[in-house]
Amino acid sequence: MSPTTDPRTAAAVHALYARQSHLIDGGDAAGWAATFTADGVFASPSYPAPVEGVDALAAFAARFAEAGRATGDVQRHVVTNVDVVDAAPDALTVRAYLQIVGTRPGEDARLVRLTTLHDRLVPDGDGWLVARRDVVRDHA
Repeated sequence: MSPTTDPRTAAAVHALYARQSHLIDGGDAAGWAATFTADGVFASPSYPAPVEGVDALAAFAARFAEAGRATGDVQRHVVTNVDVVDAAPDALTVRAYLQIVGTRPGEDARLVRLTTLHDRLVPDGDGWLVARRDVVRDHA
């Protein structure tokens, strides 16, 4: 069985994305940052520069949570169509769709962003950590 189709690998990758979504949506900045390697990189055109390293990632996630509190906006990260496109013993290359859905009091939910994640994951015990995430926005 190919590692790209191994059900255990797929389950672990899905678990990582679910955990990340709940952590950032719940305001657990340190927990979200801990899903990256110590020198992990998050690069998105939605932000001015890539964020590198656990401390910077935690600060980034804390600013994201604070911005939501300031506006009353609740955002949910919804990761779908997870595809392990390449696997080696020391890394996975994964792509997935990320929808960010926002709600405000008295308003219907709205799509804030639709993006594609391009991740390089490395093993961490029984799971995976993000070594690098490049986000591509469908509508810049």
